[in-house]
Amino acid sequence: MRSRELHQCQILAVLLAAAVCTKAGKALVSRQFVEMTRTRVEGLLAAFPKLMNTGKQHTFVETESVRYVYQPLEKLYMVLVTTKNSNILEDLETLRLFSRVIPEYCRVLEESEISEHCFDLIFAFDEIVALGYRENVNLAQIRTFTEMDSHEEKVFRAVRETQEREAKAEMRRKAKELQQIRRDAERGKKGPGFGGFGSSGMSSSNTVIITDTLIEPEKPKPTPAPVRSSGPSKALKLVGKGKEVDDFVDKLKSEGENVILPSTGKRPSEASKSLPPPTHTESVHMRVEEKITLTCGRDGGLQNMEVIGMITLKVSDEKNGRIRLKVSNNDKRGVQLQTHPNVDKKLFTAESVIGLKNPDKSFPLKSDVGVLKWRLQTTDESLIPLTINCWPSESGTGCDVNIEYELQEESLELNDVVISIPVPSGVGAPVIGDLDGEYRHDSRRNVLEWCLPVIDVKNKTGSLEFSIPGQPNDFFPVSVSFVSKGSYCDIQVTKVSQVDGDSPVRFSTETSFVVDKYEIL
Repeated sequence: MRSRELHQCQILAVLLAAAVCTKAGKALVSRQFVEMTRTRVEGLLAAFPKLMNTGKQHTFVETESVRYVYQPLEKLYMVLVTTKNSNILEDLETLRLFSRVIPEYCRVLEESEISEHCFDLIFAFDEIVALGYRENVNLAQIRTFTEMDSHEEKVFRAVRETQEREAKAEMRRKAKELQQIRRDAERGKKGPGFGGFGSSGMSSSNTVIITDTLIEPEKPKPTPAPVRSSGPSKALKLVGKGKEVDDFVDKLKSEGENVILPSTGKRPSEASKSLPPPTHTESVHMRVEEKITLTCGRDGGLQNMEVIGMITLKVSDEKNGRIRLKVSNNDKRGVQLQTHPNVDKKLFTAESVIGLKNPDKSFPLKSDVGVLKWRLQTTDESLIPLTINCWPSESGTGCDVNIEYELQEESLELNDVVISIPVPSGVGAPVIGDLDGEYRHDSRRNVLEWCLPVIDVKNKTGSLEFSIPGQPNDFFPVSVSFVSKGSYCDIQVTKVSQVDGDSPVRFSTETSFVVDKYEIL
């Protein structure tokens, strides 16, 4: 009898619910750990603020049936509803863990932020308490458990992607067969039939017979059965004939046929974000590399812009080891220059010539050596190479977004430009209006990528308009990436000469200007 009473007390000593509520008792997130109705939970939380009007400072209050253990979170409360038989010390320790979990998922402790991350909080609450009892976990373990990768999900995605690739390849094969049939039919209508026999006065039925006869010898050539068993090789063979298929499909569409083909899968944003290496370099080769980091406000104003550059020298012939480099610095923006410690700084300051302090020594052979680097940091808006303006405006069905670019540095030619705009998830693809260039909607990353192959003085401005359900804040930060073969700071090596005799030396140069970070917040 005594053991039964003890067991019953243990059952009663549980955590009933955990909730985040307002000071008025409105529940924002509530997780019940025992069977309770919604009305019961809302009633308990609505009564909670009334019990606190006693003027006393406590971390818990009690009624005849339950105990409230709580902690203020700015304008909100983290409340645990427990039975009166529960251990108050354990409840307080559990409450502290709950209070530490909330800032991990919510940047600010406000109603909108709590509501936005409600499911993340519920999942975390479930890791802390199971069936009313505290689990032996800490904050790091909770984050690990809630972010655990699923191997089954990865396998499922890999299988699905393979099936999609095979389906696309099969549709291309069908399109190729249609193309061959069409060509053979047109060939039969022109007159000469199979083997040079036939006449120009053939009926339509004869044409069909000739077409069937011509297709039979063609079947062994593509060998459909082996190709079906080796999906990747077939896909590689068919990609090269995409232009023929597209031309054929366009012809069918002009004749009124309804033809649906999958996209080739080529993404403009997948273009390399670094320039290809030069095919030929001299024994003295230099790389002029610049990287830009830029942060702008959405309402205008340059928060920070930094351009870091470096000239890297590589000598592959020993006879050209003792050389000097003549540098042309056409910058007028206030760039800070710094030479390598082994470079003669006085010579560079006086004549803009890079040479070793000890002229009898040679530059290292067959290794990249940074001889000059520079840095430009500014908040001057007029120095922004490419300005981006994003104007989201709310409408009855969501947001109409207008985004435009303008090339301010007209001496530059930017290649492979991709402007990435975040879009809300779970609302479908955006409806595109006016567009300069191309676009791609990545539903997995919830990003709309605006792709422009080239931006130069000939097309220095452009715009994109689209509509999608959402709020104006959903479309920031906007990020930009590009590559350029020009130098932003206009610092180049114009001449290379021997230390002895000042005779010129043949040299090659590659210049690149790339993005490290380019965001509009």
